[in-house]
Order: sequence, then C-alpha cells, then structure tokens
Amino acid sequence: MPSKEAILKKRDKRRMFTAVILVVLSFVLFFSRLFELQYLKAATYTAQGSGISTIKAPIKASRGEILDYYGRPLATNRAGYNLAFNYASINKNTLNDVIVVLMQLLQNNQSWADDLPLNKQSPYGFTEAADSDATKKLLKNLNLAHYATAENCFNAMVELYQLQGYSTEQQRRIMGVRYTMDRAGFSITAPYTFAEDVSSEVMTVVSENQYFAENGVTVEIASFREYSADSVAPHIIGNVGPIYADDWETYKEKGYSYNDKVGKSGIEKAEEEYLRGQDGEITYRVNAKGKILSSTVTKQPVQGNTVRLTLDKTVQMAAQNALKSTVEQLKKDGINASAGTAVAVNIKTFGVIAAANYPSYTYKDYKENYQKLANDKTGKPLFNRAFNGTYPPASTFKPAVACAALQLGVITPQETIICRHTYTYYKDTKPPHCMGTHGAITLNRALAKSCNYYFFDVGRRLGIDNMNKYCRMLGLGEYTGVEIDESKGILAGPSSREKWYAGYTLSAAIGQSDNSFTPLQMACYAATIANGGTRYKATLIDKITAYGQNTTVLKNQAKVLNKAELSQSVINTVKEGMLSVTEDGTGSRIFSNYPIKVGGKTGTAENSGKDHTVFIAFAPYDNPEIAVSVIIEHGEYGTYSGNVLKSIFNAYFFTELNKYSDTPSYKIIP
Repeated sequence: MPSKEAILKKRDKRRMFTAVILVVLSFVLFFSRLFELQYLKAATYTAQGSGISTIKAPIKASRGEILDYYGRPLATNRAGYNLAFNYASINKNTLNDVIVVLMQLLQNNQSWADDLPLNKQSPYGFTEAADSDATKKLLKNLNLAHYATAENCFNAMVELYQLQGYSTEQQRRIMGVRYTMDRAGFSITAPYTFAEDVSSEVMTVVSENQYFAENGVTVEIASFREYSADSVAPHIIGNVGPIYADDWETYKEKGYSYNDKVGKSGIEKAEEEYLRGQDGEITYRVNAKGKILSSTVTKQPVQGNTVRLTLDKTVQMAAQNALKSTVEQLKKDGINASAGTAVAVNIKTFGVIAAANYPSYTYKDYKENYQKLANDKTGKPLFNRAFNGTYPPASTFKPAVACAALQLGVITPQETIICRHTYTYYKDTKPPHCMGTHGAITLNRALAKSCNYYFFDVGRRLGIDNMNKYCRMLGLGEYTGVEIDESKGILAGPSSREKWYAGYTLSAAIGQSDNSFTPLQMACYAATIANGGTRYKATLIDKITAYGQNTTVLKNQAKVLNKAELSQSVINTVKEGMLSVTEDGTGSRIFSNYPIKVGGKTGTAENSGKDHTVFIAFAPYDNPEIAVSVIIEHGEYGTYSGNVLKSIFNAYFFTELNKYSDTPSYKIIP
C-alpha cells in the first residue's frame, strides 16, 4: 500500500496540473480577446491625436483550495465558460437586441445577472422597502426624487435605455441587465460578465456565430468553485457567491471587481483574505485609432493560498452517516427524533476533527433548491447546529459541578450522600426528584448512575456563583474562539433571570434551568477535563500554504485561553467517575466491551417537547486524543446518542492505513 507521503505527493501533482491548465486557458482567452480588439472592432475607436496610450486589464487569479487535515480536497476549482460583453466591441445601437437574443439562448439553460431592485414579474414594484439602500441607489442613479414610485423608475429606464418597441416583459429583462452593467462599472478595462458557467452547447453557439463577435459578446474561460465532496461538512466549508449590490462599495475599496466571487459563509468567508488570490495585469499599447500595437503581461496572477483544515474527512463522514441512520432508525421505532449534531475535537489542540449536522444538505441542493431548504422550518437543514445550536447539557454538566465541589472542599471523593429520591431541603418550593433511589452514594457512583439527588445537595452547598466560576473555566457559556460564526450559549445564574431563587440552583446543578450550550462548547469542555484543565482556542485551521504547498503562510499553533484552577487529584477523581459511566454506569451498554477505555457522561435534557439525548466522551482514557459531544433532538434516551459517538471513535481509531484515500475502509468494531 502506498505511504501517506506518496499518496499526498501524487494528489498535489494532480492539483498542480489542473492549475497549470487553468493558467494556460486563461492566457488563450487573453490572446483571443487581443485578436478581437485588434481586428474585429478597431474601427470603434475615434482618433483624437497621434499619441499612443496604454490600457491595463486584470488577469483573474484562481481561488485557493480547501483541504482536509490529510490533504484530501474539499473545495477546488474547475474550468468553465462565461458569456461576457467587451466594451470595445459592443454596438450600443444593437445592444438591446443582442441581450434579447442571449436571453432566448439561455432561457432553458442558465440565468443572467440582474441587480435591479424591481420585481422580475408584473406588477413591477420595488423588491425592497423604499428606504432601503438598493432602492435609494436606484433613485439616485436615475436622478429621481426620493418619493418616486417603482413605475416612475420603470418608465425612466425605458427612456434611458431606449426600450420603446419592446414588450413590457422584455423591457424589464433588458433594463435589469443594463442597470447591472452600469453598476458594475462596465468599461474597456472591465468586461461585463453576462452569464456564468454556461453549457458547452451555448458556448459553441456563441463562439461560432459571427453575429455575437460583431456585437461584443465573447466566451471567457473562467474558474469555478467545485466542492469535490458534495455533502461533506457544508456548514463548515461554506460557499462562495456574487458580491451583492449593497456590499459593492466595500469590496471595491479592497480591490475586487464587480463580477468577482467572494466567500459568503463558513471557511470560505472566514479565510477570504487568504483564499482570494491576487489578480495579474495585462497592459495593451493602443494607437489613436484604437488599434492594439502590443500587449505585455505586466503582473502575473497569483493563485489563492491553500487552506488545510483540522477536519478529518473520514471521521466527518462517519459522524454524518451515523447521525442520519440513528435519527431515521429512531423514527422507525416510534421515537419522534427530529435532528442531531456531533462535534469531535483534538484534545491537545482543540482542532475540530468533525462537526456534523442532520438534517444537512448537498451543494447541488443548495444551488438548485435553496429556497426550499431555507423554508424548511422543521428540519432547518441550513442551520449549523454544531456551532450555533444551544441545548441543555443535562447530566453531562455534572462533571463540571463535581470539579468545583472537590476543588473548594465542599465534598470529598469518599463522602456519601444518601439519595432518598425526593430532595426536600427547601420546604417552600416544589421538591425536585431523582430518577432512582440510590441510597448512600459516593461521587464516583453518583456520576456513574447519574444521581440527581447527589448533585442537588452538592449544588446547594456550592451556590450558583461558585458553580459558575468553575464552569466558565471549563468553557461553558463562553465563546470557543473558532473561526466561523458560533453562539455563546447561556450559563444559568442571576444574570440569566431577573430574580434568582435558591431552588433554581438545584435545577442548574443537574444541567437544567437556563443552562444551554453549543455542541462545540460541550466537546471542548470534555477535552478540557480530559487534558488536565487547559482550555485552548477552538480552531478549524491546521495551516495555510501558498499554492503547491511548498511555502507555509500560516501555521496554526494551539492557543491557551485559560487554565482551570483545578488540582490534578480533582481532575483524576472526576475522570475516574467518567470512566465508571462507560464501564458499569449509564453508558456501559455502548462501551462495556469496547477495546479502548472511554471516559464519558450521558444526559437526558428536558425541554418543551420530548427529551433530547446528550453524550460527551473522551478517549483513550489513559492518554486522551479526542473528545466528542453528541446530541439527538427528541431522542428521549441518552444512550441513543452513544451509537453516534461510537461510530466516530470507530472511524478515528480503527480506520485502515489507507485513510488518506477518498474511500477509506474500516475495521468493523461491534
């Protein structure tokens, strides 16, 4: 079997070859445009003297790639075709007719750019409020008063773009293109992209028809984003899209062209600075009659940097598949589970190994059925539950309470508390109860059996302020610092309510009340306990390299956010309790015969509907490498989430040596 180095070297060579092809095709495009400017439309220039001038035009750089930790591609580029207008070659007298012809050609194949804030179908009202930026800009560009109506705007553009004689529907379509052209700053140095990624059939028709060449329509070879693993971590990788009209001024100041694509979400957005690349430049020498005398590439384009993530594609796919199969099986069994999420982090660096959501989406679905996905308010497939969803931690919160109580001397490992099922300390409040009646129980057994009564008493002794002090040290209710958007969550306490009663502390001590954290926070919390109390900044970035990966631009180093004020003996005691959970406690059904020792904690989170199931864990117990949190919404019983957790551990620990391939195999672990 080839080594990791050989596999990665071969893959890098393939990517380099692809990049070279894109560069070659780009230069073919420039020289074809040069020919067009010199010979097809030189007569459009008007002599104004005998001098020679220079014209500069950009050479577009390809976007950088996004890879997983082992160099497997997640976001790459491919060559495709755009239809564009060349300013030097257009005939303004026939421009509207040409636009109509192109629309007919693309009608069943491809849409075109249209930033006009008027409805595309009758009645042609404003698409946005009258006081929106887009509408204000429209009125300003048309020199109309602020109280002008959509009809006023429509009629003004009919006059401006000489659209008399066309049907009303055609008028709206043409003015949409013409207005977008104007907004883009269409000029001799800035060709206007009419339609992107057109089919080869359309490309052939346009390139072989002299009519289009004579009227300024060109075929451009362009680079398009392609997500090689269509369904892998779309919430994390994110996507690219056009520059919206409202954002154009900001991007223009940063050197972008109107037709550029930019990161809109996820890593694509967070690392835009590194991924975007640097455009090159070609300089034309033009005489007074507009004839191009020569051209010189004065600045070579530089492809964007390669962003290597901490994600492991193998583990990510295992998490996604396990969430899907678990939720669907629960539904078949009559348990109305609706969704799930799982996060795995590296204990030594807090690099995110996997961050999975179910329901999710594919990039193909996103492109073709975005509105349907956005309107799904039940499954919320576009919602990144792993980083933005917040959930009651339930009993997975108890190790944090145990850490605080041990460190402050509120309890000792050997001390017993007698569980009598119903906790009646506060006479003026409804007494909470345990799920069982455990009798005299120590901390280890209380964690293993998830005794609520024990933690009611410990929480009362601690008080909410002391409890929360240590919870914050462990990262609960605190931002993790990950590069993409995340929620902070809520740590229950006086700051979460107008008035805090003593009874609320009892509920908070078992992970209920207002406690609500992200799955990412809970994975990092488990990792902090597992590594001895050091909380690192969570990250998705392993390193960033120049294209070809020969030069490191940025190597991400683990950053310590804080160290919990916990002695090693406290950490060891709590970890031993979490080991008992998986050996003979509430998690033993999942891990009792597992070949690797696992520390964990189950939880059943109460909410307005059916209970959520929660499971946090780390492994191997003696030398921890990975920490995981799993949540199944409305899964009812905590152990169900353990099936997902086990699948993640299987993928991480028992993948065969060919894990660097795109289709790794696994040893089967029962």
